[in-house]
Amino acid sequence: MSPLRFSRLSGSALRYICLAALLAAGAASAEPVAATVENATTTTACAEEDNVSLVLRGEGIRRMRIEALQPAYLDSIGNDTTAPDFSGCNFDGGAHPTDPAHKFKPRRVVLLDDAQWRIVGMTLPSFWRPQQVPVRVGARTDRGFHLLQVFRKEEGKVLEALVLYPADGYWRIKPLPEERFGDGVYGSSFLLGPVEQGSRPVVDIASIRIVPKPLAIHLRFARGGSAVAKVSEISRARTALDVRLSSPTANARPFAVLRSMYVTPDNADVSEVRWQESPEAAEQVLPLPDVKTLNGTQMRFGRSLPSRHNTSAPDIAFSDFDDKVPR
Repeated sequence: MSPLRFSRLSGSALRYICLAALLAAGAASAEPVAATVENATTTTACAEEDNVSLVLRGEGIRRMRIEALQPAYLDSIGNDTTAPDFSGCNFDGGAHPTDPAHKFKPRRVVLLDDAQWRIVGMTLPSFWRPQQVPVRVGARTDRGFHLLQVFRKEEGKVLEALVLYPADGYWRIKPLPEERFGDGVYGSSFLLGPVEQGSRPVVDIASIRIVPKPLAIHLRFARGGSAVAKVSEISRARTALDVRLSSPTANARPFAVLRSMYVTPDNADVSEVRWQESPEAAEQVLPLPDVKTLNGTQMRFGRSLPSRHNTSAPDIAFSDFDDKVPR
């Protein structure tokens, strides 16, 4: 439309054109954002080896939710099998034979202890990577921890719900356990950030800052960029992280990897994948060995069949992918 013809339109016509343009823009922006999952799992007979790698990629993702959810069969199990099983392994619970062993002075430091949270930093006597990442919790700064443990206080109990490994970027999260299961058990772990593939995938973290109220974990990555993982819920139903990335993701580099264990359907921390291709689409499910590549706006990595390994361990879900950051 020429400027002259545009100037001759009535006020109501102009308002209609503007409204239509806004609606069209809104419809375009409302398109659901999806991620791609690639299955890079290898076979193993060892129930203590992370042979499962589910690699997440996406273009332009800035936000997502990561949840640990109780397995669907939880109410049907009486016994929680949590003991390690090295029967099919070539190591017996010590250091993995292929790992380097960097030596450290063991430490355990309580970094925060208030009415709601206890945060503990641990340095192990030996770890497979030499990195010593600076950590700030509130006003306190330290470095060299191999584990950061987040405990939730509830009804007089102190229960662990989250562990972050600063030196290699691995996370483990779980809901608060049913009382009959004591402190509960972790299963799968995941990486978040610019993933590097070596002898195993890692994320190099340059620094970590934890803000207690509301609880949020700020990561600065050695490869550039940063992320904030807000702990939005820790309950009997789930532990949920709402993640915001400083830069949009690109397909060339994974933004997350789920790491887990699969030997057989009844001896696995993950034995199936459930996903939806869009929020309105029907849920689909495949056994883990049948998964090649899939696209989804949400996906859940878990189990329908009770496992004889880490029986009560949670499923891990990724959802709410978005390419925008709220103002």
